[in-house]
Amino acid sequence: MPGVLGWAMFGAAVRWWQLGLEMRPFFCRSSIHGYPIFAAVGGAFGYWLQGVSERQQAVLEARREALLEKRRRAGLEPELGVGKVQVPWTGSVLAAAAPV
Repeated sequence: MPGVLGWAMFGAAVRWWQLGLEMRPFFCRSSIHGYPIFAAVGGAFGYWLQGVSERQQAVLEARREALLEKRRRAGLEPELGVGKVQVPWTGSVLAAAAPV
């Protein structure tokens, strides 16, 4: 929920910035209704973005579990550690300088 509130505050800040660019007063009786509207739109966007993030995390977690299960069936280490296999050092970082 803090993300949604942050996006709502961002929406209100956009309204403040818009009025500043137009050189209009920030808290005028005729334009005060814009802040809640912009905050609501920003909050709705933040709520939608939070849902997108949660769905992407669920897909990534399902894919990770599928890959780990595939490794287990193949008899490989189910660890996700990096550097398990020793790679001999060729002495150069550049691909052009590597021996052919």
